[in-house]
Amino acid sequence: MNAVRDLTDYQRAYAASDFEPTQARLRKRQLLATLAAWQPRRILEVGCGSDPLFAHWTDFDRFVVIEPGAAFAREALATAHGDARVRVVEATMEHAAAALAGERFDAIVASGLLHEVPDALALLRGLAAQCGPQTRVHVNVPNARSLHRLLALEMGLIGDLFERSDNQRRLQQPRTFDLERLTALCRDAGFDVTGSGSYFVKPFTHAQMSQLQGSGLMSERMLDGLWGLEKHLPGLGSEIYVNLRLAGTVA
Repeated sequence: MNAVRDLTDYQRAYAASDFEPTQARLRKRQLLATLAAWQPRRILEVGCGSDPLFAHWTDFDRFVVIEPGAAFAREALATAHGDARVRVVEATMEHAAAALAGERFDAIVASGLLHEVPDALALLRGLAAQCGPQTRVHVNVPNARSLHRLLALEMGLIGDLFERSDNQRRLQQPRTFDLERLTALCRDAGFDVTGSGSYFVKPFTHAQMSQLQGSGLMSERMLDGLWGLEKHLPGLGSEIYVNLRLAGTVA
């Protein structure tokens, strides 16, 4: 799909999304665990949204953010508070090659992004171009086989696990992945998959989860329980991830 995204409308829809702030916080939990395991010194984040990763992971020598949304890029600059280690580039990944010339990275993070961009394969190939033999890449996306989508399928609310929801349409998300499709796309882009999985079992839609939070029924303790539940229901988490290295560089 090659349609041009309306980034202004996307930023507005993202800000109004009901459960997304909680989902983003839980997504950060997985990201921080990954960085803790990798201990990278030089990091590239592609698509930081409203909450750049460097605000949470501060043990780095260099942190570069590529963010095409003007409002999100301004927020990232403000969050950096003039930290000379941080650089924010307002551009799409496809147009950031010149800005990234000479930069080298231990880790690249593309979080909650591949399902949103017009050309996911082109973005992944852009990431591959920034990789050296030791660079690790972490990618995560919503899971087509999430428990809540399986429930919707069995209730007859959707006819196919890859059918786009109303929320996906509002956020201009043209595709949905399962782990098989995500893995195949990453391999097509020139990567080997070194690890994969899912996290946070979300039994209901964003709107329903938000209503449960608002009523007090969905507590932090329950969210922690749903996080831990994935080990009993592997692959049914609300989002999936893959860890990548350039093909042929894994010992």
